[in-house]
Amino acid sequence: MATQKHIIITGNSTVSWKDAIIQTIAEASKTIDYLESVKILDQRATINGKKITEYFVDLDLSFTIERDRD
Repeated sequence: MATQKHIIITGNSTVSWKDAIIQTIAEASKTIDYLESVKILDQRATINGKKITEYFVDLDLSFTIERDRD
Protein backbone atom coordinates (compact mmCIF):
# COMPACT_ATOMS: atom_id res chain seq x y z
CA MET A 1 0.00 0.00 0.00
CA ALA A 2 1.35 3.40 -0.96
CA THR A 3 0.82 6.29 1.40
CA GLN A 4 0.96 9.85 0.19
CA LYS A 5 1.69 13.01 2.11
CA HIS A 6 0.61 16.52 1.06
CA ILE A 7 2.36 19.78 1.75
CA ILE A 8 1.34 23.28 0.81
CA ILE A 9 4.11 25.56 -0.41
CA THR A 10 4.27 29.06 -1.87
CA GLY A 11 6.56 30.08 -4.70
CA ASN A 12 7.15 33.18 -6.77
CA SER A 13 8.55 34.44 -10.06
CA THR A 14 9.04 37.75 -11.79
CA VAL A 15 8.24 36.12 -15.17
CA SER A 16 4.81 34.40 -14.94
CA TRP A 17 2.56 32.13 -12.91
CA LYS A 18 3.69 29.18 -15.03
CA ASP A 19 7.33 29.98 -14.24
CA ALA A 20 6.48 30.29 -10.54
CA ILE A 21 4.93 26.79 -10.63
CA ILE A 22 7.86 25.26 -12.51
CA GLN A 23 10.50 26.89 -10.32
CA THR A 24 8.69 25.98 -7.08
CA ILE A 25 8.39 22.32 -8.09
CA ALA A 26 12.05 22.25 -9.15
CA GLU A 27 13.13 23.71 -5.81
CA ALA A 28 10.93 21.33 -3.79
CA SER A 29 12.26 18.32 -5.71
CA LYS A 30 15.77 19.08 -4.39
CA THR A 31 14.73 18.02 -0.88
CA ILE A 32 11.56 15.94 -1.35
CA ASP A 33 11.75 12.50 -2.97
CA TYR A 34 8.95 10.82 -4.92
CA LEU A 35 6.93 13.89 -5.90
CA GLU A 36 3.79 12.63 -7.62
CA SER A 37 1.31 15.42 -8.23
CA VAL A 38 0.61 19.11 -7.88
CA LYS A 39 -2.62 21.01 -7.34
CA ILE A 40 -2.65 24.76 -7.87
CA LEU A 41 -4.52 26.23 -4.92
CA ASP A 42 -4.13 29.96 -5.51
CA GLN A 43 -2.47 32.49 -7.81
CA ARG A 44 -1.89 36.14 -7.04
CA ALA A 45 0.42 38.96 -8.08
CA THR A 46 2.02 42.20 -6.97
CA ILE A 47 1.25 45.20 -9.15
CA ASN A 48 3.38 48.31 -9.54
CA GLY A 49 1.50 50.96 -11.49
CA LYS A 50 -0.11 49.11 -14.41
CA LYS A 51 2.36 46.23 -14.52
CA ILE A 52 2.58 42.91 -12.67
CA THR A 53 5.97 42.80 -10.97
CA GLU A 54 5.80 39.45 -9.14
CA TYR A 55 3.69 36.32 -9.49
CA PHE A 56 2.86 34.05 -6.52
CA VAL A 57 1.42 30.53 -6.42
CA ASP A 58 0.26 28.30 -3.59
CA LEU A 59 0.74 24.63 -4.46
CA ASP A 60 -0.42 21.39 -2.85
CA LEU A 61 2.36 18.91 -3.58
CA SER A 62 1.90 15.21 -2.91
CA PHE A 63 4.62 12.61 -2.56
CA THR A 64 4.83 8.95 -1.64
CA ILE A 65 6.12 8.03 1.79
CA GLU A 66 8.81 5.36 1.55
CA ARG A 67 8.23 3.01 4.47
CA ASP A 68 11.45 1.00 4.03
CA ARG A 69 13.76 4.01 4.15
CA ASP A 70 16.61 3.83 6.67
